[in-house]
Amino acid sequence: MRFQLSIAALFMACTASSGAFSADPVGVRNISIFSPQRNSNLEVTVWYPSTEDGEKTLVGDNRIFEGSPAFKDATIRAGQFPIVLLSHGSGSRVEGMAWIAVKLAEAGFIVAGTNHPGTTSGYSTPEDTPKIWERTQGLSNLVTSLTTDKAWMSSVSQSSVGVLGFSLGGAAAMEISGLRADLDSFVKYCEDHSDMMDCRWFAGGRGYVNNEAVSVPKLDLRTVDKARFEQSNRDPRIKAAVLVDPGLATVIQPESIKDVAIPLTFINLGDEGKVPVGVKADELSQQISSAEYVRLGGADHFSFLPVCKKDANAFLQSIGELDPICSDAGLRDRAEIHQELIKTIVDAFTGALKNGH
Repeated sequence: MRFQLSIAALFMACTASSGAFSADPVGVRNISIFSPQRNSNLEVTVWYPSTEDGEKTLVGDNRIFEGSPAFKDATIRAGQFPIVLLSHGSGSRVEGMAWIAVKLAEAGFIVAGTNHPGTTSGYSTPEDTPKIWERTQGLSNLVTSLTTDKAWMSSVSQSSVGVLGFSLGGAAAMEISGLRADLDSFVKYCEDHSDMMDCRWFAGGRGYVNNEAVSVPKLDLRTVDKARFEQSNRDPRIKAAVLVDPGLATVIQPESIKDVAIPLTFINLGDEGKVPVGVKADELSQQISSAEYVRLGGADHFSFLPVCKKDANAFLQSIGELDPICSDAGLRDRAEIHQELIKTIVDAFTGALKNGH
């Protein structure tokens, strides 16, 4: 998905006070972790079961989207909790996954995600988008930090780590679980489906750097580092994955499928025959013995984004936003779809990470 500059700026200011809080307090904390591969820090948001001693906040609240309540910098609840990593969609931010992060934390998980440099709202370019290995490196950095940092290590169940990815984040979640994409197949996909959202992005025209729109040339996918694009990014510490409309789902190397031994839950958003070809995952899931497949009808790709505020669609039209991120006409209520997603996702991680399946 791609966001206009104005929306990128809104994502940057994404906390506000007050909101409806559940009976199971959720804390939220912003931390920095070091990435050796980048030789710089990654900014990370962590949600966790907590006490109520923090400041009430709404994570992800802005002009377009409703925020999700949490207690900022609250004390973590006593105990050990499985970890769920988050990987956001292209051009989005981890704060846009707050609605599911809060529900996972309520269910007893420590949930952590970073804004992936190069494919994050306000800093996103076609050239950086295929570098899936950078996303998986960031996710692995997160596991290392949470399991070795004295501030977190006593609270995490070190052998119970899962990953939840959406869109391009779903591709990263597949890769860190052991699947590997094929570059020649990806090139052919965009030759055959140039109208797909990701292929239009690679066709060039505009990117975003430092929250400013910049002109960019067309990206020839053949120039992508083939060895790195096709390398194994598997992290054996990952024990389960949930993949929502995962990018690269149709260009996976067949030989990598046999190496996947952890539970994978694929979720597609859309009616039969309406799921975009680039994220359609039913055929892939059928080839993986440990995979399950769920398709939610009455939804579309943008149904995974936060619930939109009442006047958001009119506002988006007024600023010339092209993507129908709040145009839910003809679809089921987004909050209703979220409830189904919450149950599916929480159940999948509970079964795999808490019950030892």
